[in-house]
Amino acid sequence: MPDRVEAFLSTIEEQEVVEAIRLAEKNTSGEIRVHIENTFKDDIENRALEVFSVLKMHNTKLQNGVLIYIAVQDRAFAIYGDKGIHEVVATNFWNDTKTTIANHFKSGHFKQGLVDGILHAGEQLKKHFPISDSDQNELANEISKS
Repeated sequence: MPDRVEAFLSTIEEQEVVEAIRLAEKNTSGEIRVHIENTFKDDIENRALEVFSVLKMHNTKLQNGVLIYIAVQDRAFAIYGDKGIHEVVATNFWNDTKTTIANHFKSGHFKQGLVDGILHAGEQLKKHFPISDSDQNELANEISKS
């Protein structure tokens, strides 16, 4: 992995990740965000939860927001799903998505890992949170950074 947020994805790659979020959300009321930062302290799951809160992702109507959190220097990532998701899925729900992302990351294909992971997450969310006629995009699709 690159050791800086700025080097993780090019501008074009970022646009492709945002497009993957848009495509994934076309079939689900779930909301997907990506956050990239250099490093974290303590536990990655706790940091992902903290970022989830800072981004106000818990404000979705069905509590079905998903955060893919990446710490570039630490070469680590986590997926955090809101309460509404955890109430209806098995504890290993994100394992396939994590594996998809990790396999690409190991090969240095960061953009493709995110795109495939996001699309996979969208497919999984569609089963439990299908899109409705009244659905609206509750969270920004842009990649956040700190």
